[in-house]
Amino acid sequence: MNGLLKFITCGSVDDGKSTLIGHMLYDAKLLYADQEQALELDSKVGSREGKIDYSLLLDGLMAEREQGITIDVAYRYFTTEHRSFIVADTPGHEEYTRNMAVGASFAELAVILVDATKGILIQTRRHARICALMGIRHFVFAINKMDLVHYDRQKYENLTKEIKKLAVELDLTNIVTIPVSATEGDNVTKGSGHMPWYKGKTLLAFLETVDTDDGTEEEGFVMPIQRVCRPNHTFRGFQGEIACGQICAGEKVTVLPSGEEAEIKSLLVADKEVQTAVKGQPVTVSLDREVDISRGCVLSHGTKLKVTNMFTATLLWMDDAELVRGKNYMIKVGTRLIPATVMDIKKKIDINMGTDALAKQIYKNEIAVCDIAMSDVIVFAQFDKHKSVGSFILTDRVTNMTSACGVINHSLRRSENLVWQKSDISRELRSNSLGQNPLTVWFTGLSGSGKSALANEVEKVLCTGGRHTMLLDGDNIRMGLNKDLGFEERDRIENIRRIAEVSRLMNEAGLIVLTAFISPYRSDRQSARDIIGEKNFIEIYVSTPLEECEKRDVKGLYKKAREGEIPNFTGISSPYEKPENPDITIDTSKCSLEDAVSMIVKKLNEYL
Repeated sequence: MNGLLKFITCGSVDDGKSTLIGHMLYDAKLLYADQEQALELDSKVGSREGKIDYSLLLDGLMAEREQGITIDVAYRYFTTEHRSFIVADTPGHEEYTRNMAVGASFAELAVILVDATKGILIQTRRHARICALMGIRHFVFAINKMDLVHYDRQKYENLTKEIKKLAVELDLTNIVTIPVSATEGDNVTKGSGHMPWYKGKTLLAFLETVDTDDGTEEEGFVMPIQRVCRPNHTFRGFQGEIACGQICAGEKVTVLPSGEEAEIKSLLVADKEVQTAVKGQPVTVSLDREVDISRGCVLSHGTKLKVTNMFTATLLWMDDAELVRGKNYMIKVGTRLIPATVMDIKKKIDINMGTDALAKQIYKNEIAVCDIAMSDVIVFAQFDKHKSVGSFILTDRVTNMTSACGVINHSLRRSENLVWQKSDISRELRSNSLGQNPLTVWFTGLSGSGKSALANEVEKVLCTGGRHTMLLDGDNIRMGLNKDLGFEERDRIENIRRIAEVSRLMNEAGLIVLTAFISPYRSDRQSARDIIGEKNFIEIYVSTPLEECEKRDVKGLYKKAREGEIPNFTGISSPYEKPENPDITIDTSKCSLEDAVSMIVKKLNEYL
């Protein structure tokens, strides 16, 4: 048990997480003299009336000290005679759940604090679920503040029964309960004279001796590629950290997703050539033959990894904006970063009861099971088989904020059974026969900005010039292809996705497609750009001001929206996100229709 133990402390607000670890460090004499003196001085103006406030050792932010709470994750390294430790002290507030999840992602064991005066709370259950989701298999439930319940044995035993029920619900097998008082030090580093009925180990003694190696070592060798190294024309190396297993020079490896095989020619750790490299080492691999490998590929040996572009996953939603079906994100699996779409929300998991419930939207700190589709294939394994390629994060494409973290449950069969049918008549042949470069010209702007009128006139000019076109208008599409969709966010997202797919197919046929849709969200327009292709997508922002659009309100829609008769109306009750870098910008309030069309056609000719 002399190895390094990485553990996390978590639980609900004011359960005593920072105080517990601070007291452990203080009693075990693991502080430098100046740290101890600073703690004693800071405690004089703390929240314990001059008594030592052990939480100050972990809570370093000014806001944390003022409010007596943990906000950010505090990492602390310490060593006893028996073992070395890295602890992540995490916040209990629901608002900072994402910070807690970050701490849980690195840990092997979780110490979950339970306030003996309050019992198991919703946030206690949430943290336990997140720890289980992150693959933590060993749990210590420290039942804290036993001094406030007069060291009542019955109180401890009742809470232990509740914890065992939670363990069954979450399928936790390695759990221990320890009654403690973080402020008084009972059962933290020394046994408590106040609880002679407790015969187990103290918290520190348990952490020093617990064996987290439960024999479930990941099989085989797996190394996600982070970088291709080519210092000169004689050497090409593939760099990454070995996620599991070991590899030797001369062994064969499989390159995924291509499935090609090659032999290890040489292994470099730092600048030294070695014969064997093991888990956790950063290594440069040289192969005996040329294979197309880039960042995101995976080298494997002795294990079966899968390749897919669709999977079912369990995720923790961490974004302030809700998750809706059809929205586009960036997904990172291993070292692969590509666009992805949440196709379906299958269910959400009730934090308190553990039951499943149907949901159309997922809100911050909720756990859900979703189907996710990616723009390209990724290499993956189920999370319980390989953590490095079995977990993922989703990031918002506009804000770059981390929206969710999760684990892969299984691939969707349709991704394995469906194969894109290639036609003998290619896109190039079709475009050559029509004598044009097929593009999608995407008009976006507020209702009444002039999108449809512009698109219609531009198409007439293009057709007169011998171009082959197709115009897709918002109202026309909603009266046919998308008549099943409403105007809520998830419906708007799906509306744009379908239009983008249709536009791409028409581009494949060699046609120039003009679309006139409000398409209010940047992320949806970016998703359309990804589907259609960067080189084939021309974004035209019709920037006519809202005031002018309202003056032109031929359909009376703005008036109805102002009176509350039309909910989710863009520009009034629903936002419009302006394009940041449109290819063409036109304000129809500042020029005539003829001049606007002339300018757009002139610009388009550069692409056509």
